[in-house]
Amino acid sequence: MAKIKITQVKSGIDRSERQKQTLKALGLTKLHSTKEVEATPQILGMVNKVSHLVKVEKLA
Repeated sequence: MAKIKITQVKSGIDRSERQKQTLKALGLTKLHSTKEVEATPQILGMVNKVSHLVKVEKLA
């Protein structure tokens, strides 16, 4: 599986509870926090739901 690096670039404040929980499930708790994860369909679906709050980079 390919890996992706997810970085939170916008705050979860004033967002729906579902979006806040999605950020938490991705392991993003603070602004500019970064996680490297496998690009599974489940993770990509979560990233798609909060795409306006995160930046995604593909890793080799």
